[in-house]
Amino acid sequence: MDCKTVQSKLRAQADQSVAEHSRRFFKTGPGEYGEGDRFLGLRVPLQRKIARSHQTLPMEETERLLQSEFHEERLTALFILVYKFEKGGNQKREAIYRCYLRNLEQVNNWDLVDSSAPKIMGPYLEQRDRSILYRLAKSNNLWRRRIAMISCMHFIRKGDFEDALNIARILRDDTHDLIQKAVGWMLREIGHIDIKVEEQFLKENRYRELPRTLLRYAIEKFPEEKRQAYLSGNM
Repeated sequence: MDCKTVQSKLRAQADQSVAEHSRRFFKTGPGEYGEGDRFLGLRVPLQRKIARSHQTLPMEETERLLQSEFHEERLTALFILVYKFEKGGNQKREAIYRCYLRNLEQVNNWDLVDSSAPKIMGPYLEQRDRSILYRLAKSNNLWRRRIAMISCMHFIRKGDFEDALNIARILRDDTHDLIQKAVGWMLREIGHIDIKVEEQFLKENRYRELPRTLLRYAIEKFPEEKRQAYLSGNM
């Protein structure tokens, strides 16, 4: 089995009306965050189904698929890597992590990041040095910054908030709304486990001065009265 086998199955299901919608949805126009990306036109459930049925695709072929110019082929490759990672031993996980790092340029939209970073980067780094996340958080590349933040979802769900809070501090003033949303989302995830930790972060980081998108995402699940108090600056 090689990557062309997977590509053939994906391309056989291409739908130009879906592709056109995806080009708009993922902002592929001039100057937009997904500028120039190409789409076949496949729904995500179909990509997951094809990925599950090709979990035994060799690593080198999965990496070739990840280097595709088509968004759906890259996403399918990431699904395959996640499936491999979840079932793999230490040596396999190491190889997948290294493959992921080699191909960060291919993880270049929010769905690609969100489907892979918390399932590969997060688990791999759980018992290891996490300094790479801080380097990524300080990158000029939008997607690397988002990878840094979203990878922390794995730690958060284990009750480990330190790196998520530190990276949120690095990114709190980021001007891109996709980073503001990522930071707010991770703060909200912390709040699901320990609301006091989230509110302490909001207090220490002067919630009135936080980007509005970040704040709205962070407090989305607060009781309505408290949410409105934060939005009006009256907490």
